[in-house]
Amino acid sequence: MKWINHQIVTGFVVCTVTDDALFTASSIVGAVLPDRVEGSPPKDSSAYWKWRKKHRTWSHYPLIYIALIVAAQLAKPLIPVPLSLIPDLLTYALVGALLHIAEDGICGKVPIFTPHKKYGIKLFKVGSWSEYFFAALIILICLFIRFGDLDLLRSYFGL
Repeated sequence: MKWINHQIVTGFVVCTVTDDALFTASSIVGAVLPDRVEGSPPKDSSAYWKWRKKHRTWSHYPLIYIALIVAAQLAKPLIPVPLSLIPDLLTYALVGALLHIAEDGICGKVPIFTPHKKYGIKLFKVGSWSEYFFAALIILICLFIRFGDLDLLRSYFGL
């Protein structure tokens, strides 16, 4: 997905779940973290394909982010009260990174079990109208969950 869609989809999902603006902002920052740590693709075409081969490997390995979340939460009792929000902000930034990985997993392949073997489905091509339609659909679902009539949704789908 394009970075803007990563940030928007992640922001809407986290806001829908937490209803917390600070945590939503943290997750939006983290929503581009897996691509940020890889750096920008080179302009030179031969270097680009070398970079592309390594794209979505260790930087998109969810176990790294899960381990960092666990470490942040374990460190929380050790942090002085004025700084006690930092582990939670870090956790939500890492949740944003995990959502980025999940989002990439529906438009390509990402490593799940090891950093070198990728899995995923390709529902749409990155940058296509289908990607923007998918992002809009997620936004509408989040808005409906947050503000809509859940009984109507349940009856519509026979739940």
